Amino acid sequence: MGYGADVLGLSQSVFTLLRDLVAERTGVHFPDDRRDQLADKLSDLLSARGMTSYLDYYYLLRYDSEAERHWSELADRLAVPETYFWRQPEQFAALADVVVPRHFANAGAPPLRIWSAACCTGEEPLSIAIALAERGLLHRLPIEIVASDASPAMVERARRGVYGERSFRALPPALRERYFVRDGAGWRVDQAVHGTVRWTTANLVEPASVSMLASADVIFCRNVFIYFSDDTVAQVARLFAERMSDGGLLFLGASESLARLDTPFELGEIAGAFVYSKGGRPRGAPAGAAVAAPRAPGRSD
Repeated sequence: MGYGADVLGLSQSVFTLLRDLVAERTGVHFPDDRRDQLADKLSDLLSARGMTSYLDYYYLLRYDSEAERHWSELADRLAVPETYFWRQPEQFAALADVVVPRHFANAGAPPLRIWSAACCTGEEPLSIAIALAERGLLHRLPIEIVASDASPAMVERARRGVYGERSFRALPPALRERYFVRDGAGWRVDQAVHGTVRWTTANLVEPASVSMLASADVIFCRNVFIYFSDDTVAQVARLFAERMSDGGLLFLGASESLARLDTPFELGEIAGAFVYSKGGRPRGAPAGAAVAAPRAPGRSD
């Protein structure tokens, strides 16, 4: 157990230094009323190095010769592994029932590329793969699924493909029986599904990381923007748009919105799912088609 914030102390000035550095490097923003939360998340990392000063840790991140390793450990510490299968299932249904058929409606269509940009422990991209498998699309059509997260530890867990009961709280029991097998105290996903996903690490605020992945036709970036400042959300959305072609689709979490920000994306609706489209006409739609205007500004998760 690390030192508590009350033992080490975190002055406002040092908090501001650390907060701004963490936001610049990871995108995760800690406002003033979350100073204790930042102190708590960092305390274990300080104590593991025998440090008694947050300022010393700041200098470690800025100037140490092994700073990249320290940032990797910090990304693991900041990760929020609260996710589950079949979260917002209307988005998976829209993908499988509308987006994929539209994309492949014309002969000779290129592979459909899907990027799960904040995959955490893998439940989201595997839900995508399962939804496509249920429609008989996953192995019949050239569909590429890439999943990334800033936390190496989360990606490693996703690569293992073994999940506990909490991950299944929204997945229909029939789908768990069909795509998972018992593995000790958990459930292991069928390799025929797991093997269709390419796993990697990527930091959403690093242009080099984003540029390699954002040329996807469909991006799922759900429940990560809630931890970013508005400026960082707009920055990341613009990075996505720079590589996506007109009509590319961006799915966000239920509590996330780009409506008040200056981005190239327009909010619409496909088969009951809210989605942002770059340039208005969704990828794969026939000429003259557009994403339907949304019925409401948002919905609860």
